[in-house]
Amino acid sequence: MTSTFMFLAAATSSSAPPAWMQFLPLIAMGAIFWFLILGPQRRRMKEHQAKLAELKKGDKVVTAGGLIGKVIKLSDDYVELELAQGVKVQAVRSTLGDVIPPGGAKPAND
Repeated sequence: MTSTFMFLAAATSSSAPPAWMQFLPLIAMGAIFWFLILGPQRRRMKEHQAKLAELKKGDKVVTAGGLIGKVIKLSDDYVELELAQGVKVQAVRSTLGDVIPPGGAKPAND
């Protein structure tokens, strides 16, 4: 009986995959995580930074808080916005969410 057990133990240990094969699923999950989450996020971040760099006086913007305003004055870190006639606020440039294209957005069905 013990010889049968030793034979089975020897058979299972010799057919075990190499140690590097155990890391293959982790590497695959890392690659999937990169291509599905981190890569697109970096691309969106670069596009957002490019929009903020091209910001100019007179552009309509949306803040992260959802306020829509017109750019009156620009500095390196701050933007002065006019929300309504006579209502001016100062916002941190990095908190601007999006630049509204002139003429508004295209309809979804066109």
